[in-house]
Amino acid sequence: MSAPEAVRCTLMRGGTSKGAYFLADDLPADPGARDDLLLRVMGSPDPRQIDGLGGAHPLTSKAAVVSGSTDPDADVDYLFLQVAVDTPGVTDRQNCGNILAGVGPFAVERGLVPAGDAETSVRIRMLNTGELAVATFPTPHGRVRYDGDAAISGVPGTAAPVVVEFPPAAGPLLPTGNVRDTVAGTEVTCVDNGMPVVLVPAAALGVDGAETPAELEADAVLAGRLRALRAEAGHLMGLGDVEGTTVPKLTLLAPPRDGGSVGTRTFIPVRCHTSIGVLGAASVAAGLRLPGGVGEGIAELPAAGDRVRVEHPTGFLDVDVRVDPAVPVVRRTAVVRTARKIFDGTVFPRPAETAPAHARRPGGRHDSAAR
Repeated sequence: MSAPEAVRCTLMRGGTSKGAYFLADDLPADPGARDDLLLRVMGSPDPRQIDGLGGAHPLTSKAAVVSGSTDPDADVDYLFLQVAVDTPGVTDRQNCGNILAGVGPFAVERGLVPAGDAETSVRIRMLNTGELAVATFPTPHGRVRYDGDAAISGVPGTAAPVVVEFPPAAGPLLPTGNVRDTVAGTEVTCVDNGMPVVLVPAAALGVDGAETPAELEADAVLAGRLRALRAEAGHLMGLGDVEGTTVPKLTLLAPPRDGGSVGTRTFIPVRCHTSIGVLGAASVAAGLRLPGGVGEGIAELPAAGDRVRVEHPTGFLDVDVRVDPAVPVVRRTAVVRTARKIFDGTVFPRPAETAPAHARRPGGRHDSAAR
């Protein structure tokens, strides 16, 4: 299939991200041709993405490719693709739990899954890792409902809740086998509850963890330390050379300031997230539940219950996580997100002759077996 002149597309906000959702059959089967097309759809490489759908930030330059699943435990397959903003790169090295929130509604809208009379649960296989998730959302009278009273930090107003539950990940919760490691001279906890994350005490890097993302991004010394830490942690976690990729995430931990469990600042890879990713927060919450981790003495966990409130620059994200530290393994992870359909129609990619000849796809697929 050659790259089409026009493509059916649904633009959706999923959680605190925004992306273009496609049926797999509407895109080229060849990954290189597909990625080149997505660069032209999003308007990359260009820091403003002025000639495409992208919003000039990694959180608004994302794509979901969805199809019916052959896995008996799933209804649909979801491939997440991060489209770089100012470089010609498309990567499948990570999942995105925010864009995931829109996959269930999209699957119903496009007829991949029938809607229930009151609510619908869609079983989703995340092709980036092979892991599963179940999204449940309201479908009164067999139609997806987007309005509601659920509020999430980083998104104005309210919307219908999308409850996303994650079965235990297939890979180890502690990729290095240790609850603490010394990486680039800093004590960290490397954890993977759906997203490889390195937990780092903010004070260990000379910041207090309450700075704005812009302030942290302007700190050249901090950026250098983050790069060195990511490079070493990537090898230690079995991810290989992570230069040019977005995993592992680095999350700085600080005492909570607004009644939550912990304050965070997350880097992707050296740009500071304006909130926090769903799967990243799931990994942070699980890491805080591990005795002996670097979160001890920083986090303030509730005395009862599974909920961990993860504070971030624009609010908080609640994660219900149950950990058996003796194994260690996560028994349950669930979050509440929201999603909204922005438009459904046809997108016209930038002409191929003005686009880069080949999309650069940093690294290979990040899968469970490799972790």
